[in-house]
Order: sequence, then structure tokens, then C-alpha cells
Amino acid sequence: MPRNPAVAELIKRACQERGWGPSELARALGLAECGDPRRPQRQHARRWIEGERTPGHWWPYIAQVLALDPEAINLSERTPAAPHTDTVASVLHLGRSDVERREFILASSGYALSALGLPDMDSITRRTKTALPGAVRVGQGEVAAVRHMVKALGDSASELGGGHSRHLAVRYLTQDVAPWLEGHFTEATGRDLFAATSQLVHLAGWMAQDEGDTPELRGLAQRYYAHSFRLAAEAGDPELSATALRGLAVQCVDLGYRAEAVQLGEACVEYGRHLDNPRAVAYYEATLANAAAQDDDRRMATKHLALSETAISKPTAAAGDSWAAHYSPGRWAHESGMILSRLGDLDAAEEHLHLALDIHGLDRRRTRAIVLADLGGVRLRRGDIDGAMATWRDFLGCADGIRSVKVQAALQDMRVRLRRYTGVPEAQQLREQVARISSVPALSVAGDKPVLQPISPAPPEGQPTSRCGVHAPRGPTPHFTDKDHHARLSRVGAGRRGPGATSPRAGTGSRLQGQVVRPGSGRRT
Repeated sequence: MPRNPAVAELIKRACQERGWGPSELARALGLAECGDPRRPQRQHARRWIEGERTPGHWWPYIAQVLALDPEAINLSERTPAAPHTDTVASVLHLGRSDVERREFILASSGYALSALGLPDMDSITRRTKTALPGAVRVGQGEVAAVRHMVKALGDSASELGGGHSRHLAVRYLTQDVAPWLEGHFTEATGRDLFAATSQLVHLAGWMAQDEGDTPELRGLAQRYYAHSFRLAAEAGDPELSATALRGLAVQCVDLGYRAEAVQLGEACVEYGRHLDNPRAVAYYEATLANAAAQDDDRRMATKHLALSETAISKPTAAAGDSWAAHYSPGRWAHESGMILSRLGDLDAAEEHLHLALDIHGLDRRRTRAIVLADLGGVRLRRGDIDGAMATWRDFLGCADGIRSVKVQAALQDMRVRLRRYTGVPEAQQLREQVARISSVPALSVAGDKPVLQPISPAPPEGQPTSRCGVHAPRGPTPHFTDKDHHARLSRVGAGRRGPGATSPRAGTGSRLQGQVVRPGSGRRT
């Protein structure tokens, strides 16, 4: 690859900031690429630092370990970087590279707020004055079209997983929305258009994160979330800005960047502090509670879990179209249950997960599948083996056909945990079902040889099941009144504690009074 002194200067400066020499850089690159610290050799790293050579194959890994912009490899030594990168041009380049698979984008460890890039707060005003003569005229009809497509694509993804329609979302951005972003519009319309595009770009990031756990998909998700944040900030929308930061915080939790997740969670809360939307406030407070729990900070986790409970308890006006507006009490109950599980309160965790399933209408297949998988895991940890297997059987009824990394991870986790119950026929049947769904052969141990087992039989004839494979009640579907709803929540908040026991759960009792959340209000987990 041709020598590029500008890239060498970036590498050298980043190594100096970390106190690294060629040996440390080479070791970090080997671990990032294949887990072998002996790859590449020290002299190769020295040549990249000194500018004697420009990395080719190793560049994505250099960008990853040094938290550099992967696109910096294309820098010209004669052209200094502009103080602001045009967000529209940058996000369209990202989308086209995604569709055409021109670049290999890795997630970097640069999740600090300063690494997101400064939003160009004058970009909309500038675009109203510099549109080309032949550009299309854009009004509220085009803004409404973007919002409608975000909802349609989001509903599809929440039902079947992010892997089903991600490229549809990206192509809609690059082919349909792109001419509007570069068209003629007033400043007010421009702000609405940037805000709607921020939601579309956030959805593309969520889909990439949900589609798989490869380095490329992680990198795409990170870049889409960062661009969503910049578009929202340039539109002057604090709720969408906070939601984009939440996406990055969740990704940090998944990748094990615990300190960065807490920092981003705190930024979410700060952006949402003055919003007149209790669901959004609950959304961001729960994000910080989850990040703190993953960071083993019990005090911070319980504090913000209680604040999220207070917010979700408040009455809400008519649901809006934003991502945070779809954070229903059912989704809150699920997220809170998993935070409580992380903090060790398994009784409260199980009751919150039951609350999410039984009252709040988690009617999306993907969401319901994930809650069932989590509930089975909590039951197993509590020693309820029969309950875990029954729940996991329901989970398998939901999981078939869903393209989601969370569902696939839950299938693998379940299969591994069932290996210890080799003498239990139902456990083996469940493992066989997992193998059929995930297209991996199911094995049981007979002596020293693995033996393929037949597929488990169908459920007994006459057993009613819902479309998710969950055992359906006989007779009409029960209707929960406000009184029933509040009584159930109060029992969840009170929990099952013995004398003198302590609990990290939020508050002394749930306060979701007077809200009956109808099916269909949940969106994406």
C-alpha cells in the first residue's frame, strides 16, 4: 500500500498517548486479530509507526485498538482534516459502503463522548442556502414518509429480528432519503427531516447490532449510532440524542466496556433530564441502572432503577412515534428483572419477568422470545429445573425463524446449560429442538461416542398454543382491570422476602397505578 505520512502520524500519536512502543502495539494487534500476541512481528509495528509502510490488512485492527476512525486510511497528506465533517455526506457514505460492502468497518474502543465527533450545529442553516438548482423540494410530506418507514421497518424487525430487513432500511436511506437531505427545504422542515433521519439511522444501527456479533456488524452499529447522535444534535432534539447514546451504552455493555457504558448512561440521563416524557426518562434511567449493575456498582444501580420505576409509574399522554415513547411498562419490567438478576435478587427478577409476560402484552415474537429465555435462565438459577424447562419450551416456540443475535445467544446458552442434565429426557429433547432451530446437530453422549438423536415429538394433540408456542389459556382471554393491574404490581414490588432479608430491588413497591398497557405498545428490546 502507498506510504501515507498522515496515517503514520495518527498511529504514532495514538501510541504515544498510551505509552506504547512497537512491542505493545504488535501485541495488542495480535490479540485483536486472532488472540495470538505473537502476531504481527515487532518490526512491522515499528514501520507503521515510523511511516516506512502504511498498513493494509492490519489497518482495521490498528483502528480498533487505537480508537482511530477507520476511514482515516483514506486521508490525504496534503489535505488537512476539516474542523467539522459534514454529517449528511458521512452517513450516506457509511450507508452506501454498507450496501455495497466496500469497506470493512470494525467497532473501536473509542466510546468516549469526545470520540463521537462534534455535531455541526450550522449544517441545516447552511444547507437551506446551498442546495443545488436541480435539487428536489422537500416538505412535511417527505418527513412523514421517513417516519412511516421507520415505524414499518421497526415493527418488522421487532417481530422477526434485525437481520430480516436491515438492508431495506439502509437502501431506503441511501436511495430515497438521500435526495431529500440534499434538497431544498426550510430550516424548520430541515430540523424535522434530520430528526426523522436520525431515527432511521438509529434503526439501521440497532438492526446491525441485532443481526450478528461479527466485528463488521459491531462496527456498523457503532458508526450508525454515532451518526444518529450527530443528526439528532444538529436537529436540536435532546430525546433522540439521548436515545442514540443509549444505543452506544447498550453496545458497550455487550462488549464489556463497563466504564464507557456508565459514562454514556450518565449522558443519556443528562440529555433526558428536562424531557416532559416519563417513558423516555424511565428509558434512560434504566439504561444507567443496567450499566451500573454490569459495572458491579450496586448503589448506583439501585438508585437509578428506583428513579426509572418512579418515571414509568407516571401517567403518559398519547404514545408518540419516537423510540423512547415505545418503552412500555412491560419492557421496563423485563429490563428491571434482568438488572435485579444481575444484582442477585432472583425472586424479584422472576416476578418482574412474569409481570412483563402476563400483563403488559409483549406481543412481538422477538421480544417475547427474549423474555422467555431470560425467565428460563432465572428459574434455573433458582433451582426450579422443571419450571426452567417448561419456560424454555415456550421460548423455542417463539424463536424459530427469528434472525436476532440475542435469540441465537439465548439458544446457545440454553443448550450449554442443558448439558448437565444428560439423564433428563426433556432436557435432551430441548437440546434437539435447539439444534433444529439453529441448524446445528444435537448430540447426546453414549459411552465415548456422540450419537445423533431423533427430533422430539410434537406437543400432545389438543394442547392449545399461541402463535408463539406459549401455552394458551382455555376459554376467553382474561381482561385485566386497573384494580387487578395495581394489585399484581404491588405484589411484585413487595416480593417474597423472609424476615430480616435485604433486597436491592427498586423502591418498596411498584407504583404503576392506573395503567393498563394494551398489546402492541411494545417495540424493540
